[in-house]
Amino acid sequence: MSKTLAHQLADYSCALRFEDLSKQVVHEVKRRVLDSLGCALGACNEEPCMIARKVASEFSAKRGSTIIGMNHKAPPDWSAFANGCCIRYFDYNDTYLSKEPAHPSDNISAALAVAESVGASGAELITAVALAYEVQCRLCDAASIRARGWDHVTYGSFSTALASGHLMKLDPEKTRQAVNIAGVAGAAMRQARVGELSHWKGVAFATAARHGVFSALLARAGMTGPGPIFEGQMGFEKQLGVSLGNVAEKFAVPFAKTSDGPASMILRTSIKFWPAEYHSQSAIEAALFLRKEIADPAQVRSMTIESHDASVDIIGSEPEKWKPATRETADHSLPYITAIALLDGEVTSKQFEPDRFTDAKIWKFLENVKVKRNRELSAMYPEAAANIVHIDLVDGRRLTKRVDYPLGHAENPLKDSEVERKFFSLVNRQLAEGRAKKIADIVWKLDEAPSVDELMRACLMKE
Repeated sequence: MSKTLAHQLADYSCALRFEDLSKQVVHEVKRRVLDSLGCALGACNEEPCMIARKVASEFSAKRGSTIIGMNHKAPPDWSAFANGCCIRYFDYNDTYLSKEPAHPSDNISAALAVAESVGASGAELITAVALAYEVQCRLCDAASIRARGWDHVTYGSFSTALASGHLMKLDPEKTRQAVNIAGVAGAAMRQARVGELSHWKGVAFATAARHGVFSALLARAGMTGPGPIFEGQMGFEKQLGVSLGNVAEKFAVPFAKTSDGPASMILRTSIKFWPAEYHSQSAIEAALFLRKEIADPAQVRSMTIESHDASVDIIGSEPEKWKPATRETADHSLPYITAIALLDGEVTSKQFEPDRFTDAKIWKFLENVKVKRNRELSAMYPEAAANIVHIDLVDGRRLTKRVDYPLGHAENPLKDSEVERKFFSLVNRQLAEGRAKKIADIVWKLDEAPSVDELMRACLMKE
């Protein structure tokens, strides 16, 4: 009988070494670590992040992991949770578009926590991050689970368990058990992302990361989990109503010889240029372009956004998106995000403050914003995340702008200097310029670091 997917994933995880990664993959991991640390430090003092850090800081561990920004070490699963909340909160970390969209840099909180706990080197951390991206992205390619009522973070329990097991140097059998444990209790409801959104939108993957780390810790100690977890009579595929098809073939050992090498899916993911849900990125870019074409936003009578099915389904169809009452809803509202880009000429954290997104004038403007499905754009997805924005002016003119590949997309990547600029802009309120520069310097040389201790110390903020 052919090997189960859990066996294949375990074999791949145990076989992968830093030396197997291409230079492009190594460099891209560094870019994502820097980007994620910027997102985390920038959001540390936001309400759900403060709650998570407070809860996690009530626990200590001798072989623990640092809560980003604090001089405190909690058990690695709790640190993964607290840090994951911070990385995710601004909705500014990276994205992968496929049958199931995801934010694979969410895995980094788990990898950092376990790497610090076990004393792993920077090169080992890079390998674990690349592995986590590979697993989550391949699963997202295989099947959509959101249409069946399950959240994309469900895949994250598997990817973080494997990254954690890799860093713990578990053998194939214990790695498989970590996958089994992660899967049997890792399914997350899609309710986290529908209707009026709550804190949980930014906490959901952090919970999956905590579970993935905990699963690996249990497996390391000898705990076993039920299998076959994917193909079993009551397993993942049966319960979620999906088929993972030929995913196992993607994790063959020895590795297939390709130009990008093994664990290279990270090269297909995209960095966000604006702090909003990814499907809105090209709409933001289009709206900002159109704003330059008009002298005064007051000249705008109405706006129409043509978008692809995934965008409309996720951020452009529910009535709450036209009257956002929470930050989480506002940064997941295609009509609000596009309109505020046009009205304000920028999209920053200021546009997601309550006094802005609940402004009666904004809600009034949104009454004249329409979202329509476009078959051509839907056919291009997920290779492109396109939007077409039309604005109708009071003088009768219509202005239109289409963007297929927004800034930061895998087909339109940011330069290293732009990634750094984003990092510095996120942390400038939390850290002195010298400290921020030190973090960046450490990350760019992460493959040479004997451990991640210096990096985590550099992230300390004044409480």
